[in-house]
Amino acid sequence: MVFRVHSFELLKACIEDILSTIKPGEDDQKKRSYAIQELADSIYSVGALRGATVKPFGSFVSNLYAKSGDLDVSVDLWSSSRIPISKKKNQNALRELRRALQIRGVARSVEFIPNARVPIIQYMSNQFDISCDISINNYPGQIKSRIFYWINTIDERFGDMVLLVKEWAKSQNINDPKNGTLNSYSLCLLVIFLSSGNCEPAILPPLKEIYDGNVAEETVFYDEKHVDEICVANISRFLRQNMGQRNQTSLPRLFASFFSQAAGTVQVQ
Repeated sequence: MVFRVHSFELLKACIEDILSTIKPGEDDQKKRSYAIQELADSIYSVGALRGATVKPFGSFVSNLYAKSGDLDVSVDLWSSSRIPISKKKNQNALRELRRALQIRGVARSVEFIPNARVPIIQYMSNQFDISCDISINNYPGQIKSRIFYWINTIDERFGDMVLLVKEWAKSQNINDPKNGTLNSYSLCLLVIFLSSGNCEPAILPPLKEIYDGNVAEETVFYDEKHVDEICVANISRFLRQNMGQRNQTSLPRLFASFFSQAAGTVQVQ
């Protein structure tokens, strides 16, 4: 399929309409915060989980979420060692949490997926009507979210592009990793790729120049302050080096270019 852009003014109007529809407002943010507290209250009622902390991550933390987006939360279990908890303990903790959610009546459509690469509980909050994905000690997810949060401070077009690309992927049924398609993290990486090495001047630095740690190895510890310090320092350096050279490409042209660069199926004229 070849998509030709004949009018960027028309595309601009469509993009503005889409963003105004899917971008969350203050009430959406509050609902998610309340849903997190609701989960925390449920956890405190479970003896085996007392002492755990509730840490949101994903698009809510990075401020890259749409009104209809899921809420990702990590339940962090305290450990005196740097040895990751076993998958069995992970699964048992989620079973306890599932039971608490059902007893307290805060969730519906509860689904426990114990054998996924990252075991999770998925449910809908009865009171706030938000889809929630709960995992245990998901430090890599928390780090990725924090990195994306800082990237999102560099240029507002990044956040808009992520929302548009995710909405497009959702409409094409290719944003569901359970069915073998792309997840939101992969789509964000594609936007970063387009915005760093494939436009001149670059809108964003390459991801490795923002945070070069091995996120996959962070399985037993997450130092948010350390991640913030690294990202802020590297982003400040990028902005100093590119002072006075801001890329002026409009959002509609960037969106069209995304398909040309990432998919190789768009012709812009």
